[in-house]
Amino acid sequence: MLHSRRRSKALLGSLLGILVVTVSGCSSKDEAVSPEEVRRLADSPQAVTARQDAEERLRFDVSAYAEQTRLELGLISLRDDCHGGQATQLFDPDGYDPYKIKCSLRMTAYFGADPKRMGDTLDSILDKGDMTDSHVAFGHDYYRDHLIAYYRGKGPNPIGADADEPTLLTGGPGQTLYWDPVRHDGRSHVTIAEPAPCAHPDPPVTRCVMEPRSTSVAAVRKRYGMVFQLDLAPADYYEVAKSGHS
Repeated sequence: MLHSRRRSKALLGSLLGILVVTVSGCSSKDEAVSPEEVRRLADSPQAVTARQDAEERLRFDVSAYAEQTRLELGLISLRDDCHGGQATQLFDPDGYDPYKIKCSLRMTAYFGADPKRMGDTLDSILDKGDMTDSHVAFGHDYYRDHLIAYYRGKGPNPIGADADEPTLLTGGPGQTLYWDPVRHDGRSHVTIAEPAPCAHPDPPVTRCVMEPRSTSVAAVRKRYGMVFQLDLAPADYYEVAKSGHS
């Protein structure tokens, strides 16, 4: 019995020793990044330049739709977030976060259009998407040509006779396009929703912009008759590793 207790105490002591050595050996790479450090990095010249470049690229995509198609730009929603790295979980090696900071920017644009010219509007988008080096991600193909015919009243629903009205285009690199349903076939319709309101932005760590601030999706719909929504893939524009590399 006494020998067993001595063995248990020795084992417990060894485990505690290993734990102390492990904890004391943790470096700054294993620690969570403080809010002050996150703010300092988010406001660094490198982050500011990367942020401006990323926003410019996304706005250029939006401008391609606004200036080269029948869509009328009504509202832009921009979300910019920088997150600090988390501490290493002692018993979860897979939970290691190698970054001091990671920043990404998301942009969604809302356009107005004439619901009576839906076929022409889609055709104008696809025409521009067919052009070399176009920033419009969608060009003509078999399905999309039948979609245009459907909206012009010259063909059936390309998804199927009993299917709901198509209301999106996917497959373009980094872009998804949605629109309000405009065919009144008796089914319930879900229109484009308002963007989430800005909740306590704190630039440069978090930024939320609505342009123009006084406009809403409902106002765009009231002015033009229907709304298109363009979702752009998030732009990961700045990161710094705990090792110091950016």
